[in-house]
Amino acid sequence: MTKAVLTLETLSCPSCLQKIESAVKGLKGIDKESVKVLFNSSKVKTEFDEQILSINEIEKAIVDLGYPVLKTTVKSA
Repeated sequence: MTKAVLTLETLSCPSCLQKIESAVKGLKGIDKESVKVLFNSSKVKTEFDEQILSINEIEKAIVDLGYPVLKTTVKSA
């Protein structure tokens, strides 16, 4: 599994957090247990299988909701 941390623009409401979490958990290849949306730091942490899903697809799922991704860090586990 590959670990990813995506830094977003400041999240303004708790429902934003739930929308992002649902979108990311809905992607094929995501470790659903690993998805954490950190409201105070506006970050999404997750683990995913690079054979099934790319980091670009995760970013697109978040951007498509209207939340710009400012920075992404990816580490192979």
